[in-house]
Amino acid sequence: MTTGDYDPNAYGPPPGGYPPPPPPPPPNQYGQPGYGGYPGGYPGGYPPAPAGQPGGLGLRFAARLIDGVIVGIVAFLLALIFHATSNILVTGLFSGVLTFVYFVAFEVTQGWTPAKKILGLSVHGPGGAPKPTVQQSAIRNSFTLLSVIPYLGGLLAFIAYIVIAVTINNSPTKQGKHDELAGGTQVVKG
Repeated sequence: MTTGDYDPNAYGPPPGGYPPPPPPPPPNQYGQPGYGGYPGGYPGGYPPAPAGQPGGLGLRFAARLIDGVIVGIVAFLLALIFHATSNILVTGLFSGVLTFVYFVAFEVTQGWTPAKKILGLSVHGPGGAPKPTVQQSAIRNSFTLLSVIPYLGGLLAFIAYIVIAVTINNSPTKQGKHDELAGGTQVVKG
């Protein structure tokens, strides 16, 4: 070192001191620091999803189809056991409730359904939580109960699937309307 060179490690702060730190983010509408008016600075109040590639629409559709076949087989067997195969109201009730319970139970306990596991997908809770809570999963899968409604339930469920598919396809994070309503759940590949 020559005379006039400054080594901050040897002599402390530079003459005049360090520049001041940047100001904290302004408070949002909830009184918390953050940007964009969102609690915590993020849409939905949650930080971005965990590292991992979002599960695409095609892979998610395939998983939903495989899981649907599994649930359909179990619902048919239950209808046979209870001698209710000819009653559309009972079979709709079996399949709708069973589908809802199937998805919620697997997502909450495992973070995946059997078909999602086979295809390398998992369901994460908001903020990158490894699994959704019971409430988040119930909200996320509530549309499956539409088939319980006599006569119109199938049509309403079909419309819900279309809305979810369009919102997944249009989202950069591949989160559907059902994920948004559940607080920011996300299906991730890997």
